[in-house]
Amino acid sequence: MGGWRFGDPNGRRKWFSHAEPFAGLPGFQLAYETWGTLNAEASNAVLVLHALTGDSHVAGGVEPGHPTPGWWEALIGEGRPLDGFFVVAPNVLGGCQGSTGPWQYPGFPAITVRDQVAAEVRLADFLGIRQWASVLGGSMGGMRAVEWAVGEPDRVKSLLLLATTAAASAEQIGLASVQLHAIRADPVEGLGIARRIAHLSYRSEQELQARFGRQVREDGRFEVESYLDHHAAKLTRRFDAESYVTLTEAMNSHDVGRGRGGVKAALERVEARTIVAGVDSDRLYPLGQQEELAAGIPGADELRVIESPYGHDAFLIESEQVGALVRELVPAHSGSR
Repeated sequence: MGGWRFGDPNGRRKWFSHAEPFAGLPGFQLAYETWGTLNAEASNAVLVLHALTGDSHVAGGVEPGHPTPGWWEALIGEGRPLDGFFVVAPNVLGGCQGSTGPWQYPGFPAITVRDQVAAEVRLADFLGIRQWASVLGGSMGGMRAVEWAVGEPDRVKSLLLLATTAAASAEQIGLASVQLHAIRADPVEGLGIARRIAHLSYRSEQELQARFGRQVREDGRFEVESYLDHHAAKLTRRFDAESYVTLTEAMNSHDVGRGRGGVKAALERVEARTIVAGVDSDRLYPLGQQEELAAGIPGADELRVIESPYGHDAFLIESEQVGALVRELVPAHSGSR
């Protein structure tokens, strides 16, 4: 199965190792990448958190160790929204791009988004970062971002939540459950099936209709089928089926209100200045979930809406709209130069 393995090129990765027992593990490591320079006050650090099948490679081309280009390339680099900041992007605990996951430990324990954030807290301590200038995340990354702000409110100065939710819904859990059944029946074929199901939920009906309609290939298959096959094959080459299961189960368990008196009480703990944005065509994480976040977080502005035909994936595609939100939230940091 796909994913980074010991002996593969490291690429841009660095590693943090925690040697003590943690969340049912004897210890763990997190792979992470950084851009920019941490200033003397450690006040210019930004945490960028990836979605389900993302990784630490936020910016940069395809190179040994990195089979895909940076997934938020438009945010990092000279003249771009996070220019002047020290950007940190970890591969999530349970992932398969260098961080400890089921690819490394047979019988990998069930972990939660809260566990994943607790691991990232230890990474921040290791890097000497007491407070993030901003924490940014979409989808699963947004789940971790809101958990950061609820669980560690004094360590998050500002917060950008994109196409995400305070707690996984019944529909999201149901869609994920079908994908998990496919993988458990056959890890290789099942991962491809899971990707096809997921990718349909990531895009909008109007985009698929406009792009493919009922077009038929020379072999008699519909163009949209070929499109889904392509994305399934890409994922199986670079991702681990067991990591997909582990991370999906963590997303299903996501609920910032668990043990905190409910979602409303949990969101009231957030101290960060917050921007919440949703996508008008997102059928997987509909705008009502972002409305709940924006209404419940004391420091949140009114809900922003990204206009796009691309559905849930728009938070990765609509870089101009996302970049404008980042610039608004974290203006240029002159003290980092």
